[in-house]
Amino acid sequence: MAITTNELLGALNWRYATKKFDPARKIPSDTWAAIEESMILTPSSFGLQPWKFLVIDHAETREKLCAESWGQQQVKDASHYIVLTARTDLDSHDIETWVKHMASVQNTPDESAAAYEGVVKGFANGMTQEARHGWNTRQVYIALGQLMATAAMLGIDACPMEGINPAGYDQILNLTGTGYATAVACAIGYRAEDDKYAKLPKARFSHTHVIQHI
Repeated sequence: MAITTNELLGALNWRYATKKFDPARKIPSDTWAAIEESMILTPSSFGLQPWKFLVIDHAETREKLCAESWGQQQVKDASHYIVLTARTDLDSHDIETWVKHMASVQNTPDESAAAYEGVVKGFANGMTQEARHGWNTRQVYIALGQLMATAAMLGIDACPMEGINPAGYDQILNLTGTGYATAVACAIGYRAEDDKYAKLPKARFSHTHVIQHI
């Protein structure tokens, strides 16, 4: 199942934040299904998965979202556009639902599941609602990283989108009152041949600047 180090680094060096997509190229359905599955497999703190990933299929909705993204054309031109949302809170019911599901899947004894539930509730209840929302949002960024790495391994381009108006997105996507709020978005597809950014070398700091062994 392992890939080589050259394949790994080759894919990561190949990828970049694509600014111009080819609107005529679409991701094959089986490939897209694998990308969606990779997002489902994203790890999260305590395994709580405090997110929903909204795949924006409708062109009209993408037009509206583009207006809340400072007119960035990736929103409209990419094969697929995903809005990653985070739970605005994490209450006892959320935790109980997750632990019940986990215990069922993993055949966890009731006593062990109850103990785990207590640990998670204790951690979550020690934060304010605002802090829990922030914690959930940080989990979403793990999913964003997994999405982008997966796309690169499949030879598919991606552009993370933080230059958006989350409140505007929430209104367009009817998220108000659902318990979820926009965290970040990502355009997925294939680079246009004339995207000048594809030819620029990566301007990363050196290994010695970033990595420290202690």
